[in-house]
Amino acid sequence: MLHLTVVIPVRNEAEHIAGVLNRLLEQSYDHDKLEIIVVDGMSDDQTPQIVQEYVRKHPNIVRYFTNPNRLASAARNVGVQNAQGEAVLIVDGHCIIDNNDMLRNVSDAFERTGADCLGRPQPLEMKDATALQWAIAAARRSPLGHHPDSFIYSGEAQFSPASSVAVAYRKSVFEKIGYFDENFDAAEDVEFNTRCDAAGLTCYFDPAIAVRYVPRKTLKGLWHQMERYGQGRVRLWRKHRHTFSWKSFAPGVLAFGYYLAAVFLTGLFACQIIFRVGLDFGTAIIPFYIVVAATILHVTINCVESVRLAITQKRLDILRFLPSVFETIHLGYGTGILREFFFPQRPQRKQ
Repeated sequence: MLHLTVVIPVRNEAEHIAGVLNRLLEQSYDHDKLEIIVVDGMSDDQTPQIVQEYVRKHPNIVRYFTNPNRLASAARNVGVQNAQGEAVLIVDGHCIIDNNDMLRNVSDAFERTGADCLGRPQPLEMKDATALQWAIAAARRSPLGHHPDSFIYSGEAQFSPASSVAVAYRKSVFEKIGYFDENFDAAEDVEFNTRCDAAGLTCYFDPAIAVRYVPRKTLKGLWHQMERYGQGRVRLWRKHRHTFSWKSFAPGVLAFGYYLAAVFLTGLFACQIIFRVGLDFGTAIIPFYIVVAATILHVTINCVESVRLAITQKRLDILRFLPSVFETIHLGYGTGILREFFFPQRPQRKQ
């Protein structure tokens, strides 16, 4: 059994952090070989007080550090740099751990396979979920709802690229390739894992170490999540040019077409109505007929997939949400790509 360090980056997780810590402490794992490091991004809720209570009760296991930069990448680095274990496992402060042997499975997988990194699936938790959350979970598992090359929803144990799935690392990995890049406030894990692959490090994907996540409760929350992913994807491409693929950037092209058509048509109507400019409307929008056709095709594909998912999951109540969920995923992600591509910004560090 390895001496294992669990790093938990958090900010304002008062609602969930106690549950995560309880589940980790309840694991069938030797507490003499377990270390839990919570790195707090200057929370303004009760997160620090809750964690400090666990530090008081379990001083030999739970440790607390602050992260003035408030970035997840910086939090991971604080945890890794203070880790005393032979391997480091990253766990979010709002995940659901429903397997009492999860930590033991992490240790066993490292020892059994000799891998440098371990990857896990991240299924979405559906207990007490609303119809909208069911729709989001179904869409995110669909080939239309996440990168088709990702293993994140796979259920087969296998060696795989680290890029989309790695969450646990031997300490030697950080000695070889360094730490998480703090120029990333989204996709910092993908960027680090991309360097793992480039360095020839091995990754074993093991469903036995899965944790669950609660889907976003609103389309607004889903949009924000996907927009951050899109921004992170562009930053990843700027640093690692070989990561470009049409699959990753297709949502950006889609969003660009939507926005360009909207701006053009609005301007055209303004010229005709307000300034009474005599334009041949039919001829002027010929280049955008393709955009209209592509839009119709996109909506049709989303609707067909929505019907398929509703039928296969025997949840017809989610059908009314699925088309808008797919649109939110695609356009939110695409908007993030466009924002970062045309208006790049460095992550804001708050000291």
